[in-house]
Amino acid sequence: MDTSTALQFLLLPAGALGVAALARWRDWSAPLLLVVAGLAASYVPGVPDYSLDPHIVLLVFLPPMLYSAALDSSYLRLRDAARPVGLLAVGLVLATTLVVGFVAHAIVPQLPLAAAFALGAIVAPPDAVSAVAIGRRLGLPRRALTILVGESLFNDATALTAYRVAVGAMTGAAAGLLDIGGQFLLAAGLGVAIGLAIAYLAGFVLRRLDDALISNGVSLLVPYAAYLAAEAVHASGVIAVVIVGIYLGHELSRTTYGTRLLSGAVWKVADLVLESIVFALIGLQLRPIIAGLDGERPQELATYAIVLFLVVVLVRIAWVPPSTYLPRMLSRRVRAREPKTPSWQNVMLTSWAGMRGVVSLAAAFALPENFPQRNLLLFLTFAIVVGTLIVHGLSFPWLIRRLGVSTARERYGDDLAEAGAQQAAAAAALARLEELTSDGVLDVHEEVVEQLRARAERKALHAWERLGGGIGPEGEETPASLYRRLRREMLAAEREVFVRMRDERRIDDEVLHRVMQELDFEEATLERG
Repeated sequence: MDTSTALQFLLLPAGALGVAALARWRDWSAPLLLVVAGLAASYVPGVPDYSLDPHIVLLVFLPPMLYSAALDSSYLRLRDAARPVGLLAVGLVLATTLVVGFVAHAIVPQLPLAAAFALGAIVAPPDAVSAVAIGRRLGLPRRALTILVGESLFNDATALTAYRVAVGAMTGAAAGLLDIGGQFLLAAGLGVAIGLAIAYLAGFVLRRLDDALISNGVSLLVPYAAYLAAEAVHASGVIAVVIVGIYLGHELSRTTYGTRLLSGAVWKVADLVLESIVFALIGLQLRPIIAGLDGERPQELATYAIVLFLVVVLVRIAWVPPSTYLPRMLSRRVRAREPKTPSWQNVMLTSWAGMRGVVSLAAAFALPENFPQRNLLLFLTFAIVVGTLIVHGLSFPWLIRRLGVSTARERYGDDLAEAGAQQAAAAAALARLEELTSDGVLDVHEEVVEQLRARAERKALHAWERLGGGIGPEGEETPASLYRRLRREMLAAEREVFVRMRDERRIDDEVLHRVMQELDFEEATLERG
């Protein structure tokens, strides 16, 4: 590889991270800004063509992004939301595939029905990365976020299966409907089994590793191992990766504290880099896609793109409310299992969270070269993906604010539950301390015992004071809030001393790193408070 080629490879992630940094600084939607920047950059003279290789996307980018989202999700909340997640991840994907397929076949001349269904499967799965990021920042309720995350974790498996069926029908390799259903169930079942097997093995290894660096290094390999193992036996690699991520995320609390601290940082950085590159790549596909449309009439292309974009949006809007409320109306069991009726605001937000992503483009680029109307399908996929990212990406934050959705009650409930748990934990800690220091079990200085006792009691007190937002009943600053503020000032002063002593060569850099890490851990604890 020569220097110019190496610089081209470096240019994409460097430029993507620069745009992402600007978005984070200005509090803008990073996926939207990256796509727009990629669109603009694709026509800048001297910018190389970045061709989207579907194999690289599905093997290099998709497994860690799915794994990270699954790792950060809640198994218990996903289990509680299994019905709405299934209706979106399976039912809505298949409905979108069929409706888009029939409409595309009707409006696009000489587009075979099987090829139209392939387009429907390609654009069917939403990518909830940006919607979830916006929702978390603006306070979307927890159940709505859980449903969006669950949908994005499982809908790719449904869409890719429908895609393979449609492509097989077009190329003459399709089987009967019963065979297709059996193949889907077999692929999904094998994916779950392989995911559970790898999850158990990885969990067994990770629980026995005391080295946080090694355990997180192993964790980076896990999604690729799950994906490749499943795909090697023609199972669903997507489902295998998701199952592993959900299982290990549930078991993460049983690993060492160092593994947990480092894991959060590792996957946040991985997400930032991968998502930045992916969304920039989406925008950079404009020029090569347009170049493949020689001879097509722009007005017809625009008409096809607008009509199919509206179909994709309207199918979701038409699907979500009935699938939310009808099962509750028709089934007493559903009402008993889900006693709280979803608010119309949450239903509306779920209906509007239909942004598409790189999986759709990767599937489109994976179409065989001799596939009917391949260049047109690439263009329509690109138009729908970019259209949903721009339209939904710009309007979703406004809609959340306009509907007045708030998680204040959820946050108060969380704080109240945490305060009770902290008090119970402090009582258990004090009881254990009393057990260790009574009857001469351990010879401990009384000052040490008092410090430990005060620390346990202070943690419980902090949790109760947090319910008031750090403000006392008379508007004064609570002791816990005052303690954190003063301690942060003391930590800043300590850092200045350590840095000055390093600059004066009175301590080594290694000593500085060690003491700074201790101060950082303490400040992280204060910020948590």
